[in-house]
Amino acid sequence: MVIEKTALPSQRKPAGGALRGLIQLGSWLGIASLVALLMSGAGTRLGLWVFGTGFSILRWSAYVGAAAAVLALIASIWLMVSRKQRPPVLLVVGLIAGFVAFWMPYSQQAKARSVPPIHDITTDTQDPPLFQAILPLRADARNPPEYLGGEVTEQQLKAYPDIKPVILNASPAQAFAAATAVVESMGWAVAAAEAGEGRIEATDTTFWYGFKDDVVIRIRPEGTGSRLDIRSKSRVGRSDIGTNAARVRKFIAALEQQLPAA
Repeated sequence: MVIEKTALPSQRKPAGGALRGLIQLGSWLGIASLVALLMSGAGTRLGLWVFGTGFSILRWSAYVGAAAAVLALIASIWLMVSRKQRPPVLLVVGLIAGFVAFWMPYSQQAKARSVPPIHDITTDTQDPPLFQAILPLRADARNPPEYLGGEVTEQQLKAYPDIKPVILNASPAQAFAAATAVVESMGWAVAAAEAGEGRIEATDTTFWYGFKDDVVIRIRPEGTGSRLDIRSKSRVGRSDIGTNAARVRKFIAALEQQLPAA
């Protein structure tokens, strides 16, 4: 009588050389691509390299991440179909890491294509608030502090028709106090807060790359209340991927929670 022995999962033969190599390659490339993705922004923020280098690292992390995800997926299918084995944890981590490293830059690129390539947003395109105290801080900025108008205005009005002056049922003094409180709550670095002029200037630093975007707020009397205009402009980059418009909207929403709009 012959008794056949069934190998336990732990006793099964290890994957062949080609498969082992595929598993290792997909796993470690995926992890490396995610590390590169994170470092692209962190290194820029820490001043280890300029933002152009950071963007190049970001782009290559997406390429490597896509390749790693494909390799890890092939290795996983190979294991499950031919050897009836579950993919090892390292391979699953590499697959997820590679996908994330690819998806994040891809989604940002898709977002950039969905908005106009501008970086200066204002509620008053005819007479935009002007920077004063911020000017020395923008001395080395690639984007000049002046409002260019023309095509920039046309693209903003088409893409962000909801960004308009804020008319408030509050005195200029009340509006100034509320606006100052909102600026502080949003964590912006205040460069000037001139109550007599109704002007607030501040800088917001983006989370990942540490880009500096400047904001100027202007408050004027309007009838029995006041009118507030806000402008947000990036120091570098042609397109802001909608960041300045989002910042203006967030500020206005927070302000209108404190003061009623007319």
